[in-house]
Amino acid sequence: VQLQASGGGLVQADGSLKLSCAASGPTFSIYIVGWFRQAPGKEREFVAGIRWSGEGAFYADSVKGRFTTTRDNAKNTVYLQMNSLKPEDTAIYYCAADPFSRVHPTIGSAYAYWGKGTLVTVSS
Repeated sequence: VQLQASGGGLVQADGSLKLSCAASGPTFSIYIVGWFRQAPGKEREFVAGIRWSGEGAFYADSVKGRFTTTRDNAKNTVYLQMNSLKPEDTAIYYCAADPFSRVHPTIGSAYAYWGKGTLVTVSS
């Protein structure tokens, strides 16, 4: 499975961006897709996740109510709609996927496949 995240850019605080994660290869094997981010000097952190079926989205407390993750079945693409962005949302955003249901889907080691990140910069 190959993943490609895109859609990052520079946005002002309170603005919006929509990230895409396009999957290719044996996508039938994917069970879950997760979004993670890593800010400069900080550890990678979980942002959101969704089952490949498009159901069961879940979020980190820091983004709940502001971010929404969805899946377009026809395009094998998962999206992360980010609203009310804050400067502390500035980070490289990654999407990841795994073929299994994990006990802890909010940790990076639960995901076998990773895409290259896309940079999101939120100015104050």
